[in-house]
Amino acid sequence: MPHFGLIDDSLGPVEYAMQRARLHIRSGKRRLRQGKISAGIVTLYDAVVYAFDWYIASPERRSKLRIAEGEDLKDDNTVYEILKRSDVIDSSFDYGLFNNLVEKSLEQEMPDYDYRDMLNSLESLMTRLGVMPFDENELPPEDPSTY
Repeated sequence: MPHFGLIDDSLGPVEYAMQRARLHIRSGKRRLRQGKISAGIVTLYDAVVYAFDWYIASPERRSKLRIAEGEDLKDDNTVYEILKRSDVIDSSFDYGLFNNLVEKSLEQEMPDYDYRDMLNSLESLMTRLGVMPFDENELPPEDPSTY
């Protein structure tokens, strides 16, 4: 994984989730550019999950969300729906479609998949959440030996 050895263990849950999301955005985009499409998509999925975790880990942000009693905040599909319902994000990022793409990526390599629309949509989601933009130079240097 692109974050092994790069995240400071002293970070609290909010900053840990943010740094992991950003590291995976950087690595996922690199993998896509390298033609490792399936690995890039799965890496970006991890970035999305940790971006959601980052968003709800903040008591200030969480207090503004419309969370129904009994909703499982450890379920990424549920968090996606909460973020939409709370007008943090809109439906321009189709999480169900993205999940299907991730499932397909886990089963097979997809060298001919045109990822540009998916990446644009994902970057828009990350911008709405406040995870992007960011300066990659502020992240720990990437280890070129990671997949």
